[in-house]
Amino acid sequence: MAKKKAKPAAAKKIVKSAPKKVTKPAVAKKVKAPKIAKAKGKEAKPPKVVSPVEAAPAKAGKAPIPPPAVSVPRRADGWVGPMPDKPMPRSTKLPSDVNLLTKREMEQALSVGERGVIGEGSMKGKLVLYQGFPYLEVIGRDKRELWFLLQGPDQEVLPAYADHKVSVSGLIKRFHNYGGSIDVRKYSAKKPEAEVVATPEVPESAKLRLLSPGEVATIANPGMSVGVKGFATLRGRLEMNAEEYYLVVSNPGTRQQVAFTLEGKTVKGLKKFIGEVVVATGVVDKATGWGGRIDCESCEPRAPEYPPVARTSIEVVQVEASGTGATREVEVKLNNGLSVKLSEKQGHVWAIEPQTAKRVSLREVNVGHPNSGSPVREFFFTPRNPGVQEIEFFLGKVHNPNQVARTFKVIATVKAPEGTP
Repeated sequence: MAKKKAKPAAAKKIVKSAPKKVTKPAVAKKVKAPKIAKAKGKEAKPPKVVSPVEAAPAKAGKAPIPPPAVSVPRRADGWVGPMPDKPMPRSTKLPSDVNLLTKREMEQALSVGERGVIGEGSMKGKLVLYQGFPYLEVIGRDKRELWFLLQGPDQEVLPAYADHKVSVSGLIKRFHNYGGSIDVRKYSAKKPEAEVVATPEVPESAKLRLLSPGEVATIANPGMSVGVKGFATLRGRLEMNAEEYYLVVSNPGTRQQVAFTLEGKTVKGLKKFIGEVVVATGVVDKATGWGGRIDCESCEPRAPEYPPVARTSIEVVQVEASGTGATREVEVKLNNGLSVKLSEKQGHVWAIEPQTAKRVSLREVNVGHPNSGSPVREFFFTPRNPGVQEIEFFLGKVHNPNQVARTFKVIATVKAPEGTP
């Protein structure tokens, strides 16, 4: 009976122990633990970017390829150049010299997408800073930018030359599609040039040109060739008004007078030639119908074409202006002289009508500069016709005689000498 009782007892122990082994959660823990650990490992590194090349073998069950020293070509901030492989790669020792790069290898080093070029060489470009590191921005063969990280003992000094033109020589390593690194052995920096403001293109018609002889002739005529600008040579008589010199090229003393203000460095020594014939060469700009300005390159005196009238053999009547709007009556002998002197003010000249100048025979117009006071203009006539002649003078602006500031009138009675028929 004891044996019969022992068998069921043993069976009970086996049945009781069997479910304990099956229901043990140890097996489930060992199976799930690695999955949870892997999931946690993936969640723990969200900033790391995994390229498609690295992710493909991981899915196939192969060991992942270690990430290269260069980051993804295009970053969130737009940077496409190489990145340092260490947080703060401060090199204190330069590598030993290697072979110089050939011309072909330098072309590869300056081409976008090329890799694997290593050797000694030199490059020029603009020094830029990215995340505190100096980079040499070089324009490649296809006019695209390449960036080379500058390494070596001078890496802490080079940031001071940001935006400078820098030339470096050393060990060039091309390991990135858009650049690489240079272990700098020597460098030189140049200050950045001032930014040049782009000027709009000048049309061909507005460009400075050499004026033809026909254009030079029309420039000297009143009311013609207004707005014409070009290089030319003009001949006239030199006059001075206040501190300005101007060249009278046609119709002197009349309201059709054409005069050009002289400008430039050569104008300073012209005071001794006032009243003489001068030839001015330079850029002529006719602003109004009565003149403009000349930016002189040279001003040279010339001998007068006609000798002045001899006043010693004739009787000359002198008249001087007195008051605004005044009228003066004088008697003049036929074929003798009448001299009218009028005081001018800055920016204005005295003039008469061209018809009056022809009727009363205007012979000379001279400008005198006394030691004190304003310049004085003299009109010298030799009347040819007997009778009463009215001569009205207008004080107008130099290049716009229609703007009159003052007038003066002379009534001359021209009489024939006694004994003439």
